[in-house]
Amino acid sequence: MAMSVVRSGFQSAIRRGGRSSVPTKRNFSSSAHHDDAHEAAKWEKISYAGIVGCTAFAVWTLSKGHPHGEEQPAYPYMRIRNKEFPWGPDGLFEVKSHDH
Repeated sequence: MAMSVVRSGFQSAIRRGGRSSVPTKRNFSSSAHHDDAHEAAKWEKISYAGIVGCTAFAVWTLSKGHPHGEEQPAYPYMRIRNKEFPWGPDGLFEVKSHDH
């Protein structure tokens, strides 16, 4: 193990022997081989396709009917109110037609 480390060090020193010690320009790995404009255009197309696909799925899902449960029997002990609510005789989210 130690011999391989020493050997690789010698080999790299031999390779650098004929070159000058001027550091070369190093690129970041994210900008090495791709174009940002091309990448942005690709994700724009993917976004539009996703919007169209999700919209089509929502329209298809919401256009189908859904089953309704059976009407609950009117039990006399349910919804007992001893005094009227400030907003009227029904609960806040109940909508009933009253014949006045």
